[in-house]
Amino acid sequence: MVDVETDGPIPGDYSMISFGAVLVNEPLNQTFYGQLKPVSDKFIPEALAVSNHTREETMGFNDPARVMQEFKQWINSVSKDRPIFISDNNGFDWMFICWYFHHFIGENPFGFSSQNLGSLYKGIMKDTFQTFKQLRKTTHTHHPVDDAKGNAEALLTMKREMGLKIKL
Repeated sequence: MVDVETDGPIPGDYSMISFGAVLVNEPLNQTFYGQLKPVSDKFIPEALAVSNHTREETMGFNDPARVMQEFKQWINSVSKDRPIFISDNNGFDWMFICWYFHHFIGENPFGFSSQNLGSLYKGIMKDTFQTFKQLRKTTHTHHPVDDAKGNAEALLTMKREMGLKIKL
């Protein structure tokens, strides 16, 4: 389960400033957290404010190439099989993670596809107006590890209590 925080709407023109990942298995204690120095001079103050970081703070964050390499190593160390990228908003989160992987290390260990947690829940409920967010236990704080953990909790509930068939 992955969550990203950014300073704008698209990668390249704007920057992913942090992301978190949680291996979806009990007890959700295998996590990764990366803070990345901006790749662009452009940023939207309102978008950056969501992460509770200032532009000055982000300029001191880590080299994106190093962070993405460390993330790849973490994924390889915790994955039993082909890793699956799942997030609350995979259209947004995926484009940043995929762009950063390809841009900085030339490959994406997740391959070419991702899964949307909200869509999984809507399918289980057979209702496109439903939301899974009440299944989170960890408060949604916009710290990406907290948010990924809450989403992982929701996915585990879907598996345990709602019959979602997923290999974890």
